Amino acid sequence: MVDLFDGIVMAEQRCGFHGEGYQEGLAEGSHTGMAEGRRYGALHGARMGSEIGCYLGFALTWHCLLQKCTDEKNSKKIRALDSLIGMIQKFPYEDPTYDKLQEDLEKIRGKFKQVCSMLNIQSDFRIDNERSSLTF
Repeated sequence: MVDLFDGIVMAEQRCGFHGEGYQEGLAEGSHTGMAEGRRYGALHGARMGSEIGCYLGFALTWHCLLQKCTDEKNSKKIRALDSLIGMIQKFPYEDPTYDKLQEDLEKIRGKFKQVCSMLNIQSDFRIDNERSSLTF
């Protein structure tokens, strides 16, 4: 009777199903994880690109508008805009492994808020996909 149960209990190990199942599960999990990671990265990369693109368009537009006026007040605003534009142009878009990506993005956001304050413009933009309006 003991041999009968040993045969049943040990059948899984003898046939190698456990090892094959593990390998199949590992392969499937890795594939699914990679696909999910790509989707997540693409979504968040697109959001970040949209946000930074909006900041750049804002800065370039205001820079062009303020160049016509040459007083000292506008000179400070133009310097702040130049700084924001420079930060955006130096941002490492193509290196997602850059260890200071979030830190640099926060600096850009801070500079954007500073420029908005100097221009007396509200800076409380939000991205809202439900209403499809441009908000950061």
